[in-house]
Amino acid sequence: MNATVLVTGGTGTIGSRVVPMLREAGRDVRILSRHPRADEPGIHHVAGDTVVGSGLAEAFDGVDAVLHLAGGAKGDDVAARNVATAARQAGTKHLILISVIGADRMPIGYFRAKAEAERALAESGVPWSVLRVAQLHEFVYPFVRGMAKLPLLPAPGGLRFEPVNVDEVAARLVELALGDPAGRVADLAGPDVLDIRQLADVYAETTGRRRHAGLPIRIPGVVGRAYRDGDNLAGDSAQRGQRTWCEFLDARVHEGSGGAEAGRAGHGSAKVA
Repeated sequence: MNATVLVTGGTGTIGSRVVPMLREAGRDVRILSRHPRADEPGIHHVAGDTVVGSGLAEAFDGVDAVLHLAGGAKGDDVAARNVATAARQAGTKHLILISVIGADRMPIGYFRAKAEAERALAESGVPWSVLRVAQLHEFVYPFVRGMAKLPLLPAPGGLRFEPVNVDEVAARLVELALGDPAGRVADLAGPDVLDIRQLADVYAETTGRRRHAGLPIRIPGVVGRAYRDGDNLAGDSAQRGQRTWCEFLDARVHEGSGGAEAGRAGHGSAKVA
């Protein structure tokens, strides 16, 4: 019988990529979610909530490895503590957490919750692995698209991103789930470090939209200083993905418009200054 891997958040942006990869690797998958779907061959859905702590005992029963991917704007620290407790009680052999680059440096609630989530694993007594990743292309995209609609482009000084491909993140998580516990592994970020101006310029060129004049903005306080210092960015030891922001946008435009907008922009011509 195939070893079963439990995936919390298995129907989300990353989880929906992880699950088929696990199946291709020959693993049965159990998905924990608040709104379970119908079962499929090799994929079993169970109802539960990691923040509330409901359904965890059933979900964790008999699984060797747990990929904790469920997350939200709030409550990730609480969810991780519940998951760690359930894993310990179930005798789980490997607990894997996805976190965010800069979790222990950025003075923002979301990052602090991720740092607490990491601590919950480290103190759980369960063998564990933690992968910190940069923002996905899919999460940066609506942010940049929304700003591109404004008359002036806000350009917060020092605000930079390293957008990373979701399939590359999923593949790394599956690699960890199929391997031995490794503690905190190398961060995973995209190939480029881009500020708002650069992200928006590539978006404009790829979609055939006009570029907007920038409106310099200074992010105040300790948060602004952290961004200017690059505390949200990966270091030299990080693993870098291959798919660029330009390539992501180019594919997105072709999927959404059959290539009409990309044709006006010039296929594959967008460059980062």
